[in-house]
Amino acid sequence: MNPFRMNLTLILALLSTSFPYNSWAVHTYLGSETESLTRELVEWARQPEFLDWLRRIRRKIHEYPELSFQEYQTNQLIRNELDSLGIKYKWPVAKTGLVATIGSGAKPWFGLRADMDALPIQELVDWECKSKINGKMHACGHDAHITMLLGAARLIQNRRDKLKGTIKLVFQPAEEGFAGASYMLEEGALDGFQAMFGLHVWPFMPVGTIGSRPGPIMAGSSRFTAIMQGKGGHAAIPHKTRDPILAVSMAVLALQQLVSRETDPLEPRVLSVAFVDGGQAGNVIPASVRFGGTFRFMTLEGYSYLKQRIKEIIETQAGVHQCSATVDFMEEMRPYPPTINDPTIYDHSKRVGEILLGNNSVQHSPAMMAAEDFGFYSQRMAAALFFIGTQNKTTASASKGLHSPHFTIDEEVLPIGAALHAAVAISYLDTHFLS
Repeated sequence: MNPFRMNLTLILALLSTSFPYNSWAVHTYLGSETESLTRELVEWARQPEFLDWLRRIRRKIHEYPELSFQEYQTNQLIRNELDSLGIKYKWPVAKTGLVATIGSGAKPWFGLRADMDALPIQELVDWECKSKINGKMHACGHDAHITMLLGAARLIQNRRDKLKGTIKLVFQPAEEGFAGASYMLEEGALDGFQAMFGLHVWPFMPVGTIGSRPGPIMAGSSRFTAIMQGKGGHAAIPHKTRDPILAVSMAVLALQQLVSRETDPLEPRVLSVAFVDGGQAGNVIPASVRFGGTFRFMTLEGYSYLKQRIKEIIETQAGVHQCSATVDFMEEMRPYPPTINDPTIYDHSKRVGEILLGNNSVQHSPAMMAAEDFGFYSQRMAAALFFIGTQNKTTASASKGLHSPHFTIDEEVLPIGAALHAAVAISYLDTHFLS
């Protein structure tokens, strides 16, 4: 080590033990180390060969999308790439997932996560790598998530002998409504992790930007379906029926009061009835009507309250209209908890992002009522989820949202996400080692 650098390090160490603001001295030293690391990772990630490799991987995954817990071909592709890099892994986990390991196995263990599943959507984007599987599409960017994590794997593997701990790469199935994260946790695949970081593509932010916030970032979610059972009959003699359509109509209206009149205006909650299915003829009152929707919350107390009141309101309105009702909260789908960003991991990731992209390219994102099963991880360990921009600035006006059949990304995001993943994880190990 350069003698001047050694003396500077010693001075900073002495300062950190002599003054109450010791964290400033340590963070200044760590900042310089992180900056050097990030520059090195960015230089690797910017190589044309690296970007070409990432594109090939992403496009192959995009052409062959697989739904939740069916990601067998995707899993095989990931294992092939990890094998070529000499990275060990454990599989199967949660049926179609896997967890790879880079490092000596020593603590701390830091996790990086990518979800793997596609959506039952017919792709309408006309390009050379359009989905080849009818009715299935990577319309939420999970193909990009996998690719960025494989890119990070390659960058980290190049520095494996310098790691001051262990980095775990979590390739998780079934994020889209089937709570794959919870199954990964149940099987013990993430036992011993100190922290976790994840990225999700965001089509309304330009490439080269990221965003997040400490604390709640995404809502928890659950679903419900109900069957209102009445007595059908001819619409001309409604007095001889027990009209379930009327009962459902009143139940839908009453449910709106759960947010407007029973929830603190400063606490985010959503309840949306998304479908009503009953009757086919214009002159026949049906015997039953099926309806349902989703509810969102930022606290587990909010979940419990909404669940209880939804059931009470539907059953009460059924009684008022001389009908009966059954309510199903679809527990087999597993309600998603809110995603809560740990302030320490958020601050660490934010600082790394500012070094990588510049201060103005790291945005403070508002919390949103969409849900992500990353929330299961945030319940069990210090975790942070960031959004990464995929919008091409020249076609910003044409950007389509997630879950759209017209969804696209600018592939220039791939090396950025790979470098960010790697820098956040490696610098976390360095920080823990020095603290």
